[in-house]
Amino acid sequence: MKNGLIKVAAAIPAVKVADTKFNLIETEKQIAVADGQGVEIIVFPELSLTGYSCQDLFQQQLLLDDAEQSVLRLLEFTRQLDITVIVGAPVTVGPLLLNCAIVIQQGKLLGIVAKTFLPNYSEFYEKRWFASSQDLRPQHIHFAGSNILVTPELQLFRTSEGVTFSIEICEDVWAPTPPSNHLALAGAEIIFNLSTSDDLIGKHDYLKNLLSQQSARTISGYVYSSSGFGESTQDVVFGGNALIYENGTLLKQAKRFQIDPQLVISEIDIERLRGERRTNSTFVNAQRPVASGLVGITGQIGKLGIHVECMPPLNPMRDFVLTREFDKHPFIPKSENIKDACDEIYNIQISGLAKRLVHTNCKTAVIGISGGLDSTLALLVVVKTFDRLGLDRKGIVGVTMPGFGTTGRTYKNAMLLMERLGITIREIDIKASVLQHFEDIGHDANVHDSTYENAQARERTQILMDLSNQLNGLVIGTGDLSELALGWCTYNGDHMSMYAVNCSIPKTLIQYLVRYAADTAKDKTVGQTLIDIVDTPISPELTPADNKGDIAQKTEDLVGPYELHDFFLYYVLRCGFRPSKIYWMAQNAFRGVYTDDVILDWLRLFYRRFFSQQFKRSCLPDGPKVGSVSLSPRGDWRMPSDAMSTNWLKELEELS
Repeated sequence: MKNGLIKVAAAIPAVKVADTKFNLIETEKQIAVADGQGVEIIVFPELSLTGYSCQDLFQQQLLLDDAEQSVLRLLEFTRQLDITVIVGAPVTVGPLLLNCAIVIQQGKLLGIVAKTFLPNYSEFYEKRWFASSQDLRPQHIHFAGSNILVTPELQLFRTSEGVTFSIEICEDVWAPTPPSNHLALAGAEIIFNLSTSDDLIGKHDYLKNLLSQQSARTISGYVYSSSGFGESTQDVVFGGNALIYENGTLLKQAKRFQIDPQLVISEIDIERLRGERRTNSTFVNAQRPVASGLVGITGQIGKLGIHVECMPPLNPMRDFVLTREFDKHPFIPKSENIKDACDEIYNIQISGLAKRLVHTNCKTAVIGISGGLDSTLALLVVVKTFDRLGLDRKGIVGVTMPGFGTTGRTYKNAMLLMERLGITIREIDIKASVLQHFEDIGHDANVHDSTYENAQARERTQILMDLSNQLNGLVIGTGDLSELALGWCTYNGDHMSMYAVNCSIPKTLIQYLVRYAADTAKDKTVGQTLIDIVDTPISPELTPADNKGDIAQKTEDLVGPYELHDFFLYYVLRCGFRPSKIYWMAQNAFRGVYTDDVILDWLRLFYRRFFSQQFKRSCLPDGPKVGSVSLSPRGDWRMPSDAMSTNWLKELEELS
């Protein structure tokens, strides 16, 4: 385990029905491979040591005895290994035969978990052979050379590093109230599911949705292993499934209908799950009946029993090799249907602005257009909103305000876009006004400092605000989430508006949305203009251009790449990770793109600015929340403006 991540595996072994010796050998092969790759917990399919499809052979004592002998041999096999193994086998408890998960570590039998819900379909008539855990009374049995408690109570297993996991078996997760509901509320952070599920048309997608929802609902890791090639195909076919989820997100999956064995490995971020649970009041409230002992595993009212098995420590010297990837751009939608994802984002922005316009009875919107990314997205949203409300686009007043740093490229793009979109265009040159202001306050116009820059930003905001009064309209804000995180905006300048449509959209997502608008534009000229805007260096254009008339003041040269800052921002706000973990994740995500020193330098700057610029975020205008991260002081982020970054920066210094 490293940085809160635990390495898990779902196995699909080769199997022969009722051939326990063959199945044991194949199981041991996959355990050895997994152990060699640093896997900490591995799960196999349901009844993996015998094969699931033995049917009435489960009534043969020889098969039951051979299954027990296989567990005994597994205990010996794992004695020198640093891996926890979960396999499936039939277990006799008095008059009951149970479909069980067997938990093994370093030669010790840690627990036996019985299946609760048994299918009674034409192809799965489990009740013919097995009893439910609901039929079981807690008792110790002698199995595979060990005296072990078998109980219907909640069974939790806790690793030496404090990770709590539990088990349900196949049909359990399909039940109206799956055991994993109660297991998660009782503290299980990972649920392992030993399964055998036949393949039917449409069932696979349903299964993935089911597991994703269960993982998300219980805020847990969910590791699912289902039987594949080798099970009997007398009436049905088992395609083999290995799926690993983290809070609803699919991390890794096997290929279906494969003849060869498969081993799917990934890492589940326990630290992230714990953070999600702490901040999710619904999850915390749902735990109350469990904490008070009112809910049992069957959902019945009664005294709750929880059996916790604490596991011995594994070898602390094992190397941790990361296999999962961290998305470089966590804010960008991963939907297979790009159109639906982008349309949904636009619709959230449109709906927010439409309500504000209707509520204020405004039919005029005033917006500053610079030819940059942010104002372009805001303009597209305003145009779509006016169209949705049936308002004349001429009620959109686009104001371009050339200053000391305005370049021909951005000016041309701003004008061309406004013309093609059919809005009202106003051009107000601010240079004379700003020079007069410099004279009034006694500032040398040749000194290109923050006063020089911010005076231009505030002059532009004053113009927009006064025009809105004149025209009885709303000033539409263009600033984005990335700028707010870094405080890269002028206080009471571009920082302020009457409704900020981009306030929860980071720079990387804005680029994505504008490019999507370009790709789907019906007007070819609009599409070409949008592409050029995306390709233009990001700049506030507040200092003069270079000798060639190109942008000299490039934001990412000054504060760092936005893709790095958006990465930092997501994991700071969404997950609350400590700086060392975010640095480690960024190293892995951006390997070959940025050096470790570059990542560390920009991460230091991120924390310095994020803390010092909170005062700007404490008085933000209204605006719609689009994704899971927002800096609104009224809802998502409440931080004192005087908070110190000392501890965060100290941890980064220790990494140097």
